[in-house]
Amino acid sequence: MVFAVEEINRNSVLLPGVRLSYRILDSCARYPWALQGALSLVAGESLRCNSTANLPHSAAFGQTGERRGGKSVPLLIGGASSSTAIVLSRSLGPLSLPLISYQSSCPCLSDRRQFPNFFRTIPSDVYQARTMARLAIRFHWTWLGAVVANNDYGRLAIQVFEEEIQGAGVCLAFIETLTRETIKRDARQAAVTIEASTAKVTDRQFLASEAWSTSGDLLQNVALSKVAGGVLGVAIRSAAIPGFENYLRSLHPTHRPHDMLLKVFWEKEFGCSPENSSLFNSSIPSSSRSDRSSKPNVLISFPASRSPLTHPLPPCSGTETLKGVQNLFTDTSQLRATYNVYLAVYAAAHALHNLLSCPDRNSLTRGHRSTCASPHNINPVELLQHLNKVNFTTPQGENFYFEGADIPAVYDLVNWQPTPEGSLKLVTIGRVDGSDLHLNQSAIQWSTGSNQVPISVCSESCPPGTRVARRKGEPVCCFDCVPCAEGEISNETGSPHCERCPLEFWSNSERTVCILRQIDFLSFNETMGITLTTAAVSGVIVTTVVFLIFLCYRHTPVVRANNSELSFLLLLSLKLCFLCSLVFIGRPSVWSCRFQQAAFGISFVLCVSCLQVKTIVVLAAFRSAQPGAGTLMKWFGPGQQRGSVCLFTCVQVIICVIWLSLNPPVPHHDLGFQGSKVNLECAMGSVVGFSLVLGYIGLLACLCLLLAFLARKLPDNFNEAKLITFSMLIFCAVWVAFVPAYVSSPGKYAVAVEIFAILASSYGLLLCIFAPKCFIILLRPERNTKKNMMGR
Repeated sequence: MVFAVEEINRNSVLLPGVRLSYRILDSCARYPWALQGALSLVAGESLRCNSTANLPHSAAFGQTGERRGGKSVPLLIGGASSSTAIVLSRSLGPLSLPLISYQSSCPCLSDRRQFPNFFRTIPSDVYQARTMARLAIRFHWTWLGAVVANNDYGRLAIQVFEEEIQGAGVCLAFIETLTRETIKRDARQAAVTIEASTAKVTDRQFLASEAWSTSGDLLQNVALSKVAGGVLGVAIRSAAIPGFENYLRSLHPTHRPHDMLLKVFWEKEFGCSPENSSLFNSSIPSSSRSDRSSKPNVLISFPASRSPLTHPLPPCSGTETLKGVQNLFTDTSQLRATYNVYLAVYAAAHALHNLLSCPDRNSLTRGHRSTCASPHNINPVELLQHLNKVNFTTPQGENFYFEGADIPAVYDLVNWQPTPEGSLKLVTIGRVDGSDLHLNQSAIQWSTGSNQVPISVCSESCPPGTRVARRKGEPVCCFDCVPCAEGEISNETGSPHCERCPLEFWSNSERTVCILRQIDFLSFNETMGITLTTAAVSGVIVTTVVFLIFLCYRHTPVVRANNSELSFLLLLSLKLCFLCSLVFIGRPSVWSCRFQQAAFGISFVLCVSCLQVKTIVVLAAFRSAQPGAGTLMKWFGPGQQRGSVCLFTCVQVIICVIWLSLNPPVPHHDLGFQGSKVNLECAMGSVVGFSLVLGYIGLLACLCLLLAFLARKLPDNFNEAKLITFSMLIFCAVWVAFVPAYVSSPGKYAVAVEIFAILASSYGLLLCIFAPKCFIILLRPERNTKKNMMGR
């Protein structure tokens, strides 16, 4: 503190012509004494920590070391704790006396309505809690435990921490509180809770707040090195103060005879009393001695600490020096709270400089008074206004300003690392500057002893191909990993949901990536295609064999009965029915899609037309034998029979031509079927056209069945109407079952159903009508006579 004041007084630019003085009073670490000392400074008095009513003046020194007193100070720097700062700010608020604290970090002090005169050079604890939360999120620690003080500091820190981790997948497994009065019991309970934690961890990793992250006592405790090694902490930012180390090492009690802190330190370090030294006594100025500067003095005050002498010590020789001493007092490598005090002094000096600056001092016109403040009479209200607007660059090149009561949040990130001696050392591994977090992660030594980030989770992160499934009644950090369904993927670790693949894609077996769906159709190479092809070719071969048998025995009664010409035409149509089923197998194309339905419709109409004409011929033949019906066969001879078949078939041809001309079937990729394959099929184009084709076949089949049923009991040893009736029953049964099976079958299986219906109905017609005839021709030739055929 004194160093900063003396440095400012040597500065020819800052406060030129003005010399700062200071008065340091001891608050005795009790806010009632801090309040009494502050009021005495405002009133121009000086007090010591004592219980008596009338307290003598404490030592107060100016730049030259002279004793000061009886002058009111315009600004206070102090309040080492938030409770003290709250008391001082509320008490001095009505006077608008500025108060700058270097260590009061309670967020409540940011409220300008309650504390309009308060400033601080340490960030609010809100930013510290947020920084710790950001570190936990950065290292993916999702299952944490908190041990906090059972006071406003601890409760507010946990509240801010929980707000910051909300929505980030981080949970608190437990919160243990420590109370000063029951610290041992609470500490044991916290240790038991930590050991019993259900977190999946590689080791216990501590994340420390600035309250203990830089504690020298803990760092030097060898017994704690095994437990506390690898601690990661948030610390008050440190900065170098040029010349400060030389200043400390040059201190000597003979130069500062009234500095009680230096006197006590000297006694402890060197084991002698500087008061008994002749050099010390000769250096004390008399009451009349003064070194008054011609420059005006402005007083600012600081807190101090004192420790009374407990036992007499031998006098010092005067040769003692701090130049070779290595201890916490002379160590300037970690200036944290010290640097905050340094900033507070400079902030006060710059506010005072702005207040005392008079830009128009040399251009005052007659009749106008100067509005510049006088260094002999500083108005705290004006100083407070300038302190709110202070903005300057420190000697270290740092831009300093206040945001209300606070400064921009700046922290150091520190790591406790072991030393060869067995103790721990503090290593700075990063810095937090506002919202920016700069971290040298490779420099961290973790509690595990390796450079791998420790793991602390309730549930392991879900790998790609799975999603997070929350457990009912448990924190969001505890979950199960559920594999993605077919057609869905997750390509990130810990994905909350699975993404559905586009229609043209499907998920791979690991459910991590969408792959292009394979085109699927009924091919000749697969088992189903080979089976159906074999059945169709077999049908063609059997039909051909029957055709040849009939051709060889075309003059026999069995073949000639009921118009052999229709029998050969029926065999030809059946062969076409078997062959048209092959058009449905293979990769669908524009021409194959058009041809397969036309071939199917025309072939079956030709087949059913032949059967219908055969049935009509049977009915006409027997009706002509009745009286008065002799001319019936003349009107339904072979020419009329061929014409009837052509007429029935032409109707189907016309339907197919219209259908194929207006809205023909086309190849279509069926993306609606869920699977890794895309079905390539022939879309009907017009459902009406397909329905008319099937409907017309069904109409002829039903009419044929009706006529055959009427002719089934006509007297004849070989009544073909019975065979036609049975074959039509099979035909109708197959195609009635076809409709629901076709509609409900997906993709290529619908094609297979249609082929099966074609083959089944074709085999039914072939076997029911021609098998009995072939049996007689080949195995019962004695029955293949006209007499046997006409037997009644």
